Amino acid sequence: MKKIFLLIATGLTFSVSYSQEVYDAVRYAQDNLTGTARFRAMSGAFGAVGGDLSSTTVNPAGSAIFNNNQFGLTLSNQNTKNNSNYFGTNTSDKDNSFILNQASGVFVFHDSNPSNSWKKIAIGASYENTNNFNNNVFSAGTNPTNSIDDYFLAFADGVPLGVIKNSYYDELNYKEQQAYMGYEGFVINPVAPLDNNNTQYNSNVPAGGNYYHENEIYTRGYNSKLSFNIATSYKDRLYFGANLNVHITDYRRSSSFYEDNNNPLTPEETISNLRFNNELYTYGNGFSFQLGAIAKVTESFRLGLAYESNTWYELFDETSQTLSTTRQADGGQPINKFVNPNVINVYESYTLQTPGKTTFSAAYVFGKSGLISIDYAIKDYGNTKFKPTSDEGFRGINNQLSNQLTSNGELRIGGEYKINKLSLRGGYRFEGSPYKNATTSGDLTGYSGGLGYSFGATKLDLAYSYAERKSNEGFFATGFTDGANITSKLTNVSLTLLFEL
Repeated sequence: MKKIFLLIATGLTFSVSYSQEVYDAVRYAQDNLTGTARFRAMSGAFGAVGGDLSSTTVNPAGSAIFNNNQFGLTLSNQNTKNNSNYFGTNTSDKDNSFILNQASGVFVFHDSNPSNSWKKIAIGASYENTNNFNNNVFSAGTNPTNSIDDYFLAFADGVPLGVIKNSYYDELNYKEQQAYMGYEGFVINPVAPLDNNNTQYNSNVPAGGNYYHENEIYTRGYNSKLSFNIATSYKDRLYFGANLNVHITDYRRSSSFYEDNNNPLTPEETISNLRFNNELYTYGNGFSFQLGAIAKVTESFRLGLAYESNTWYELFDETSQTLSTTRQADGGQPINKFVNPNVINVYESYTLQTPGKTTFSAAYVFGKSGLISIDYAIKDYGNTKFKPTSDEGFRGINNQLSNQLTSNGELRIGGEYKINKLSLRGGYRFEGSPYKNATTSGDLTGYSGGLGYSFGATKLDLAYSYAERKSNEGFFATGFTDGANITSKLTNVSLTLLFEL
C-alpha cells in the first residue's frame, strides 16, 4: 500500500489500456546475432555443429557435443548508424555501446560403462543479451502536404468536446488523452456549434503544405535471456537437448517531433510551430522452451533439427507526454502554450505472445581442419498476439498483426578453418522481412568474420559482424503516418575468453 500511495503522490496514475502498435510487438519478436565470438564470426550457423557455448541458443542438443566442462565470457562493442532520407533531405545519427554480451558454462558427465548406450549428460546455464536496444535516429525535411494535425484529428474524431473540456488528463483513456493534448495546445478546434456533445474537430494548422519536420528517436535498454540446458548423447551418434528460457526486457523510448511552417498568417490564430514529446518505458519478463536433436549421419556429416516455442511475455507500460505550441494571427503577437499534464500513465500488465521458430541445419566437418555449416530457420510473425485475445482493446491490434506480418526465413552460413592453434572463421546471414510489404522493416543482410587462438585449456576468440536493414516506419502509427527511409548499419566487435576444465 505504501508503494502505491507513493506512486500516486508523485504524479503517476494507473490505467487500463495503452495503444500498442505493430512495431511494439515486432521489437520483442526479433533477435539480433549475439553470443560468443566464434558463434558471431560464423553468423550463428551452429544448429548441426554444437560444441560452442552459444550453439545451444539455436539447438539445445549442441551441449552434448562437448567432451569437457567449459566456461566463457563475452564482451561486445556495438555501433549503430542510421542514415535517414525524409522527402529528399539526408541526415544521420549513430550510437555506440559496450556491453556484457554473454556468460555461460556447461558441465559434462561421462558414463564409462561400455554397455550403456547413453554416453554422457551435459548440463549448462547461460546468459545472453539477445537484443541491445541502444539506438539513435534523427530525421529532418520538408513535407510538401501533411502535418501532424492529422494525428490529433484522428484521435479526436468521435470524442465529445465535453469529455475533453471537463476532464483531467489522468481521467481519460489513451485516445481521449491524445485529443486532450491537441485541444489544449490549440492544434485542433471543435467545429461549431460548441456544445459538449460536439464530436467533430478541425485544424488550426494553416493549409498550404511545406511543413518542416524534425523527428528524434532515442532508445535504450535490452532484451536478455537466461537459459537452463540439459542434453545427452546416444552412442555418440544421436544428440538430444532441451532448454528452459527466462526472458527479461527493459526498453525506454524517447521521441521528439518538431514542426513549423511559414505559411501566410490569417486573421484567426494559426499554429506556427510545435514540439510533441513522448516517453515510453516497457519492462517485464517472459518464458519459452526449446527442443533439439543432432544426428551424426557419418563421422563428417551432421544434420540438426530444433524447435523454439512461442515466448510468452508479461509486460508493463508507462507513458508520458508534453506538447508546446506557438500560434499567431496576422498582425498579432506570437502566443506560446505548453501542455504538460505532469502525469506518468502506469498501465495494467498484458501478455505478448511472440512467434516460435523451427531450424533445419546441416554441417560437414573436415576432421580437425575445419567445417562448413548451414542453418535455415522459419518464423511466422503473423502468429504474434497480444493477450487476452478476447479483450476488446486487443482485437484491433491483433488484426493488424495478422494482416501486416508474415512468415519469413533466415539463412545462416558459417565456416571455420584451423591452422594449428589458429582458427579462421567467416559467415553470411540473410533474414527476410517480417512485414508483408517488406518496406516497413526490410530484409536484413549480414556478414561476419573472426579468428581464435587456443592456448590449451584457455581460448581467446575475436569476431567482427556487420548487418544492414532498410526500413520506413511512420513517425506515428495513427493519422499522420509519413516517415523517413532509414538505412540502419550495425557493426559489432566481440571478444570471448573460454576456459576448459
